[in-house]
Amino acid sequence: MKGQAIVITGALGALGKVVAAEALARGARVAGIDHAASQLAATADRIELGGVDLTDVAQAKQAIDKAAAHFGRLDALINIAGGFTFETVTDGDPATWQRMYALNVATALNASRAAIPHLVAASNGRIINIGAMGALQAGSGMGPYAASKAGVHRLTEALAAELKGKITVNAVLPSIIDTSANRASMPKAEFAKWVTPKELADVILFLASDAASAITGALLPVNGRV
Repeated sequence: MKGQAIVITGALGALGKVVAAEALARGARVAGIDHAASQLAATADRIELGGVDLTDVAQAKQAIDKAAAHFGRLDALINIAGGFTFETVTDGDPATWQRMYALNVATALNASRAAIPHLVAASNGRIINIGAMGALQAGSGMGPYAASKAGVHRLTEALAAELKGKITVNAVLPSIIDTSANRASMPKAEFAKWVTPKELADVILFLASDAASAITGALLPVNGRV
């Protein structure tokens, strides 16, 4: 991955930080985009763009264009930005469905649309989205989240078909990711069965690499040991 220019959305979150660190360790140049503020000074190999609302089309385009201009190219987009909620359909707030769509689908859609011209110009562009195993069969309380992640799955497939031969588009489908927030919310769970951020990062970066040039439209389960 040496020299590749990669944009990671949600780069300041638990998974985003690990993916960014792993990409940098493999010689990639990384632009991190996040809604949270960033104080990191830009270097030749790394830039962080904080305070970006990726649900806004104009802000997404501005951030992606700035990242591409900083590196002079863009080789891969990794859409990690998103959100989660646990809420039943019967007793929940209808507005939650719109919020989950905005955080999970619209962020990936807006970033992807902004990145496509840059990725096509690179001739070997990659888009990797974050889906969810829970979107394949939703359980109680998972309706709004699972529906939005199912939208990410369909977005992945549609883009892969549209861009075949130009850009590969794939998604990873993790089960529960072993983060401090998930451990706090499920203290009695068997953490050893969960997929670690490092394990998930390895799969994501494989899909961003030249070794995955023949893979597109895939929804790849990353189940840990569940």
